[in-house]
Amino acid sequence: MTARALQLTAGQAAAWMGGVVVSGAPETLPTTWAIDSRRLQPGAGFFALVAARDGHEFAAAAVDAGASVVVVSREDVAQALSGRTTVVRVDDTTHALQRLGRAVRQQSGARVVAITGSAGKTSTKEAIAALLSGPFQVVKNPGNLNNHLGLPLSLLELRHGADIAVMELGMNHAGEIRTLVGMAEPDVCVWTNVGDAHIGNFGSADGIAEAKAEILEGAGPDTVFVANADDARVMARTAGFPGRVITFGLSARAEVQATRVSDLGMLGTRALIETPAGTCTVTVDIPGLAQLSNVLCAMAVAVAFGVPLADLPPRIATLRPAQRRGEVHRLPSGVTVVDDSYNSSPSALTRSLEMLAHSACTGRRIAVLGEMLELGDLSETLHAGCGRVAAASGIGLLVTVGPAPARALGEAAVSAGLSASAWLHAETSAEAATLVASMVRPGDLVLVKGSRGTRTDLVVDRLRETGA
Repeated sequence: MTARALQLTAGQAAAWMGGVVVSGAPETLPTTWAIDSRRLQPGAGFFALVAARDGHEFAAAAVDAGASVVVVSREDVAQALSGRTTVVRVDDTTHALQRLGRAVRQQSGARVVAITGSAGKTSTKEAIAALLSGPFQVVKNPGNLNNHLGLPLSLLELRHGADIAVMELGMNHAGEIRTLVGMAEPDVCVWTNVGDAHIGNFGSADGIAEAKAEILEGAGPDTVFVANADDARVMARTAGFPGRVITFGLSARAEVQATRVSDLGMLGTRALIETPAGTCTVTVDIPGLAQLSNVLCAMAVAVAFGVPLADLPPRIATLRPAQRRGEVHRLPSGVTVVDDSYNSSPSALTRSLEMLAHSACTGRRIAVLGEMLELGDLSETLHAGCGRVAAASGIGLLVTVGPAPARALGEAAVSAGLSASAWLHAETSAEAATLVASMVRPGDLVLVKGSRGTRTDLVVDRLRETGA
């Protein structure tokens, strides 16, 4: 089916959501859709979601901000708004949003690329969207809108007639990917890797793999599975897959394979890429071999969609890191900061430390590492393992941030050979920001990484504000 634009009026939305227009004009056409009254643009439709806070309490504020349509489930709010805007009444506003996102996905005729994995989802999403955006009109999740609310909001953008939606699917618990797949109904299922992010919620990497494998549910003979040939747990799910499998990686069995790989540290990577469509050389200007893997994945998707191979290297050369996911800041003082503060897990941190070890600098390699959350009973053990990797990565200064698990990382680094005088500890990121800003010198290379809840972004912001 060819992609087409949709006139998503209040009346049409109500029909697809299983609701009814109780006041105002059914032909009202919202300019966009929102779930936060504080960020609502005039003319938008507003869903009064019931979550940690009841969105019905902000419905009037949404109308004051210019909402053209308000979707509610409470009769009293519907009556209070009558005559002020177009009101759609539904049984459950969250389910209504999800039903509408799925309906738009189905009615649009667009194809959907869905991405899961323990690390690299957002960077891979950005790379896929960039490689497809030449021959196709593409929409993608903004930022990290990848959950049961962000995904349907993102799918609503297909009403404008895009050819392809590139959607990352996030999860913290089993069953969440299944819910998202039920809305996205992917034509292409992308699985980047199985790591240890959120392992405390699953008990083991095998438990994580089982939950990630929900992305393959509902696949048919026309579905494409883009699988990481370097990850045994991902590859184990290719057996018996009913559709087409395309593999990527450094492994010789990968269909989209990187050979002659040069790790250039802070300058990125260069490699010869062999694909079913031919061979090309690419340069990835984002540091770390993990970023090369993300690009290989994106190339596999592009090959599946028939994008000419010659078009890919120039687009790859323009890729830049997503915000706080490996951004490089060169400060006036001569200090270089790698901002990888968006999130962290043991496997992702290991890759970042390997990048640091391969990066040339005239000063010290400094690692500012915040606690990694959601690791459960394995937390101190996994932190200690990362401490041993840190000790072997040639760093001149280690700053750990957070409670006992972060201390365990530092203690393990010292036990593995890091000088005791080269380890400093801060209980909070605010404290670490002051400490690091006072210690960096021209020529230093500073890696900052930690789980979102640890707020290591404060360290980066302080260094950038002071020019360090």
